[in-house]
Amino acid sequence: MALTDTAIKNAKAKPKPYKLGDAQGLFLLVQPSGGKLWRLKYRVNGKEKKLALGTYPEVTLAEARKRRDKAREQLAEGKDPGREKAREKAQRHIEAGNTFELVAREYFAKRKRDGDRPWATMTAQKNEYLLSLLSPSLGNLPVTDILPTDVLTALQKIEAKGNLESARRAMQLASGIFRYAIATQRLKSDPTRDLRGALTAPRSKHRAAILDAGKLGELLRAIDGYQGHAHTRIALALAPHLFVRPGELRNACWEEIDFDEAVWTIPAGKTKMRKPHFVPLSRQALDLFRQSLALTSRTSGYVFPSVRTSARPISENTLNAALRRLGFTKDEATTHGFRATASTLLNQARDPRTKRPLWTADAIERALAHGDSDKVRAAYHRGEHWPERVEMADWWSDYLDGLRDGADILKFPGKARG
Repeated sequence: MALTDTAIKNAKAKPKPYKLGDAQGLFLLVQPSGGKLWRLKYRVNGKEKKLALGTYPEVTLAEARKRRDKAREQLAEGKDPGREKAREKAQRHIEAGNTFELVAREYFAKRKRDGDRPWATMTAQKNEYLLSLLSPSLGNLPVTDILPTDVLTALQKIEAKGNLESARRAMQLASGIFRYAIATQRLKSDPTRDLRGALTAPRSKHRAAILDAGKLGELLRAIDGYQGHAHTRIALALAPHLFVRPGELRNACWEEIDFDEAVWTIPAGKTKMRKPHFVPLSRQALDLFRQSLALTSRTSGYVFPSVRTSARPISENTLNAALRRLGFTKDEATTHGFRATASTLLNQARDPRTKRPLWTADAIERALAHGDSDKVRAAYHRGEHWPERVEMADWWSDYLDGLRDGADILKFPGKARG
């Protein structure tokens, strides 16, 4: 006789477990504790087995019958329902350990040690930031459960804050994580594949840079008067003298600064081109580094530590925020823009007597640490242009001092170039 909801509710506990049968092998096992457990009795190759189908009342009579019917379908297909359940449980366990966040961490670890092209420190930091934007929506989801709509929702939340470029880069990062999951046999396809064109394309624009000598002098005077944190002022003052990438400046460490040789060696892991970059230091740059050294009283660690902890450098937005505090908008000046400023004005510099360029384009490109596809040419640049770069660094710092003090005339080196 088939069970009814009323019969199940009225079933009382007894000193020993007992069964209430339903149909086709389904029964309810009533425990002495009062618990009521659904079980299915079935046979495989003549051997009797039992399959747990859940607990009443969490699993209702109707649901128990559905689970029984599913198990019987598996039997008809020659499958053992108990073994299939164990496989599903194991798969869920695997998926629980393959959340987007955990796979991303594996992917990050791989990219940081990836052969000849590992992520530079700044690249890793930027991707950490992008992951922090994605994780609230995707972090705890198994990668196998993530649909294109889930990714799109996460990206649209970033877009809604006006961060169009961050949304675009976040999708690129997510795609990299999913492709890594595919390569490691945890995913069959990349959910971002169908999202091409779904995001609002950011408007392409160059980073703001001051290219007028008079305006640059105004900015240099403003930096000298900066009233914020001392490390921020020094880093901001160094930026136009060195015109390195902002991430390289922020992550500078004392071990890289050679005061005796007047050179800063940026390790390959911190540069965009994954090659060491040597920066000649003018007396002005050395003086600014010494000012920072006096503040830290350290000979190791970051040159510009965070206010909160010396274990991290100043944040990515610190220097640009300082420029905003000085009254320069994001459309007028950025820390990265000092590179364009130096490139433009150094290329424009002329010997007033011969009207020839003061500096070779190759020396300027090497100073900016731009890549060179010709390895022989790149090696030649590194060796042959060093004396010129040292001379150019001294001239440039003197020129900046002149602009800061109100001069606007290009000086030229003692040795005229023929």
